[in-house]
Amino acid sequence: MNRSNPKIEPMLTFDRQCEEAIEMYKKAFGAEVVVFMRFSEADPKDWKSDNEDDKKLIYHAQLNIGGQRLLLCDNLFNDLPRGHSVYPVMSFKTAEEVRAAYDVLVDGATIISPLGKTTYSAAVATLVDKFGIHWDLMVWGA
Repeated sequence: MNRSNPKIEPMLTFDRQCEEAIEMYKKAFGAEVVVFMRFSEADPKDWKSDNEDDKKLIYHAQLNIGGQRLLLCDNLFNDLPRGHSVYPVMSFKTAEEVRAAYDVLVDGATIISPLGKTTYSAAVATLVDKFGIHWDLMVWGA
């Protein structure tokens, strides 16, 4: 079977906090907003809700972080469980960059592993941000 060049791109879903998360990730990772669409801009056939406030939520967003695409949306479709079996790992070139991202994300976060050093990284931290997203932040290489 011939395949084009498929890519795995993470999708983060939020409980009515996607726009706030985008602002945090812009500060933490220098993310650039590439696509930003509210439910009010989507074809009404794509979603169903009787709540007028839902129209203000994020239907589809894309961020560019270091040349990679991250997809985000507010989840109005089902009660997806919030798990930690798959999560983004943000790799940085310096410990200072890790610290800067950590300092933004730590607000309201649950710290799994505080910022520190390991045998494989000059700076590493693991946390679940205030939106329920599990992140690993690190410098690759000691």
